[in-house]
Amino acid sequence: MAETVLKSAEMKAFCENVALMLSVGIQTDEAVHMLAENSESKPLEGLCRKVYMELIHGVKLSSAMASAGGFPTYAIEMVAASERTGHVQNTLESLATYYDEEARLISKIRQSVTYPAILLCVMSIVLAFVVANILPVFLDVYENMAGGITASSFGAVDVGIIIGWVALVFTLVCTLIALVALVSSRSASGRDRLMRMINRIPGAKKVFYTLALSRFTSTLSVYIASGANSDDAMGQAISTIELPELKDKATQAHRSMIESVRAKSLIQAVADYQVFDPIHVRMLTFGMRSGRIDEVLEGLSEDLFGESIEGFDSLIDRVEPILAGFVTLAVGLTLIAVMLPLVGMMGSIG
Repeated sequence: MAETVLKSAEMKAFCENVALMLSVGIQTDEAVHMLAENSESKPLEGLCRKVYMELIHGVKLSSAMASAGGFPTYAIEMVAASERTGHVQNTLESLATYYDEEARLISKIRQSVTYPAILLCVMSIVLAFVVANILPVFLDVYENMAGGITASSFGAVDVGIIIGWVALVFTLVCTLIALVALVSSRSASGRDRLMRMINRIPGAKKVFYTLALSRFTSTLSVYIASGANSDDAMGQAISTIELPELKDKATQAHRSMIESVRAKSLIQAVADYQVFDPIHVRMLTFGMRSGRIDEVLEGLSEDLFGESIEGFDSLIDRVEPILAGFVTLAVGLTLIAVMLPLVGMMGSIG
């Protein structure tokens, strides 16, 4: 078993290039060998060579991928299903689209975490400088002038110190969380935990539902493109759903499709259980009538993915001003509080 697990971008390159070479009549083993010779990714090159060695001994592509290791179980199962129906090329093309979307999502998650982490680090430095350097200077000056300063003025200084330390501690905690999230975004399990954490932000549920629906739609498209009937494709696609709300709807829809009495079609089921919005159901209806349901599903998946990315951007746009506003307010209040005694002193002199 290979120690290196292929990234989404590498999986996209594998599926896309092998599908392209199959489309021009190149045999599978030669296609994988050519990809190994021209790949710039060392992990992908190594796995392609292992797959090639299996293929030249008469092993099927899915079995070769499983033996080589490093390939996602989802991709292996998709290729295996397509081999039974003779739609390997179409399935690889659909998988390339799927992993392209996944790679873009991972990149977006990293970008979403990186900027707040940098912003919080800068905020921590600013607040640490204020608390550690500016406040002690004011305290020394006021202590030397203690005879001319009222007790209320000293109280203002105390308030300033408290505000400064509270803001610093809060910002440091937020910075630590952001840095942990940034490190976590580099692994699959870490990204899952990060996604669950982001899902708790107000307004994020709709974004995550759209994202889950996008991935479910893409998976459904891949299974149908591989030649599976709609009932089997729906059942297999449900197993990839992690969001409970969507999984419940899809499961109920699937049950209505496989009932022994009055079984519903795919379109009727997803419409009745509101898996998709009405406008999306109409799109799927036209796709079913034209015999291009897999293409419509693939296009719908891309649209939903784009909508979820816009939602992520909106969440980030909401968080950044809050962080910047908090630190600006904290620094401002701290400086005002420590300046109040000076104002009182200047007033008494006048």
